[in-house]
Amino acid sequence: MGVKMQRIAVVTSGGDAPGMNACIRAVYRAGVYAGVEIYGIRRGYTGMIDGDIYKIQRHDVGNIIHQGGTILGTSRSDEFRTPEGRQKAADQLFEKGIDGLILIGGDGSFKGGNYLSEETGIPIIAIPGTIDNDIAGTDFSIGFDTAVNIALESIDRIRDTAISHGRLFFVEVMGHTSSFIALEAGIAGGAAYLVLHDGHQEVEELCLHLESLFTKGKHHAIVVVAEGDHPGCSFGISKQVSARIKMESRVCVLGHTQRGGSPTSRDRVLAAKLGVSAVNALLNGQGGVMVGEIKREVVFQPFSDVIGKQQTTDPRMAVLSRILTGF
Repeated sequence: MGVKMQRIAVVTSGGDAPGMNACIRAVYRAGVYAGVEIYGIRRGYTGMIDGDIYKIQRHDVGNIIHQGGTILGTSRSDEFRTPEGRQKAADQLFEKGIDGLILIGGDGSFKGGNYLSEETGIPIIAIPGTIDNDIAGTDFSIGFDTAVNIALESIDRIRDTAISHGRLFFVEVMGHTSSFIALEAGIAGGAAYLVLHDGHQEVEELCLHLESLFTKGKHHAIVVVAEGDHPGCSFGISKQVSARIKMESRVCVLGHTQRGGSPTSRDRVLAAKLGVSAVNALLNGQGGVMVGEIKREVVFQPFSDVIGKQQTTDPRMAVLSRILTGF
């Protein structure tokens, strides 16, 4: 049986991801369709504590489906990590008459939302929004497909220069502790080698592989590197490899370019499905769950099955990359 809700708030927290705006738009439209008022919370948990909460109007979400970033803004709040900070946030929600909350973000944001829900009883539905794609309980998170395509476009452009100069390039992509972007962009971009973990431990194997390729007649190569916990790690790897194989190399760190830009159709559709499903879930009495998509089906996972349980890459994809980079 559905729960009578008058007001639902939506917040984006943590790192931004392409498609968040499309999700906000979907939440608003689903709320209006159901006769519910939708409120936006600016600046993530910081804005929630400060009471920066407003009723979203139709014009607020007009022409935002193609925009990267988040119109609500986002932040990371140290104060929200404390029970006192979360109580301040809850008081603001109660003062505005908010009956339920939709949270778009990653694992760290989900942890905060889970504490808020347990301590105050506010029903929360979480939506995975991170380019890292490291959230358990869903095949893909909002923003991942766009990040992969941005990385792929950069790899394709860099290849032109690599071929022209007969040069070795290291392209470093984001992903924090996740290798999803490096794996998919590397395979799609025809990389000569993928460094998916701690690259300094792979230098020996990488050098042997590159030497084999150049012996076979290859004149250029692109190596895709996952940044892991050490952004900029490609510079050290490049220096070691160049000294070993006696070949000039260049490094391109894509960094935050992967977090911006217009979301792909895949991310827009995923954002729409998850946004509408989150509103319906709240109206049907659910809370304390994340909505995701597995095998094209919308699924709901309890916070306990999601938080702190990182999704891992399919080992078959790593095997595939090895087969495709052997030439």
